Amino acid sequence: MRLLSLLLALLFVATPVFAQNDMLSQRPDPQNPQGENMATPPTWTVRFDHPGTATVGADSTADVWFVNMTPGWHITTGPAAIFYHPASTVEGNQRIESNIYFFDPKGRLEAYGIFFGGQNLDSDNITYDYFVVRNNGEFLVKRRNGDETSIIHPWTADEAVAIFGPETEGTVANKLAVEVRDNEVAFFVNDAEVLTLPSESVNIEGVLGLRLNHQVNVHVSTLSVEDL
Repeated sequence: MRLLSLLLALLFVATPVFAQNDMLSQRPDPQNPQGENMATPPTWTVRFDHPGTATVGADSTADVWFVNMTPGWHITTGPAAIFYHPASTVEGNQRIESNIYFFDPKGRLEAYGIFFGGQNLDSDNITYDYFVVRNNGEFLVKRRNGDETSIIHPWTADEAVAIFGPETEGTVANKLAVEVRDNEVAFFVNDAEVLTLPSESVNIEGVLGLRLNHQVNVHVSTLSVEDL
């Protein structure tokens, strides 16, 4: 009886660990695409700011061109949207990181970056916070709650933000990261800490992904979560 009780106890303790490991294994791997390379990832979800008839695909007629392109993913937006895999989540003290290559904006000043703390992403009461940059060297931290948005930290210039300029060839890269610590959340651009906020002012736990505004062309080579 004591042996049976011990085995049952071990089973109940181990089950959450197995479930967590299974969830971690489902997270998107930029080196090993889910689905075919140069095809739209079948396990990702795209949610537009203003749901309508916009289309997502790997064909030139799609409103949003979104494909696996090893390593990572290539996205060209029409309307603004978030892009996420449901197994990509943040919990506890972790570091979110994404390396984003930004192509010629053709004079447009649209933001791009990462979101986190995603809850109810498939409903009207959607909520998430996001950390984005734009091509004038500024960054922003903001919140969406349903149809409303609110500013957590306003647009702020920082020399760490790389800009696509007249003499840029190809792309510029901005590595965005968010570190969740015990009592604070730190924001990084290209390994420079640009902002620290008290943890209670930012919603971190939940789904994470990419946040891209209108008419943005990017290649995302990494989107990761690591324990601190």
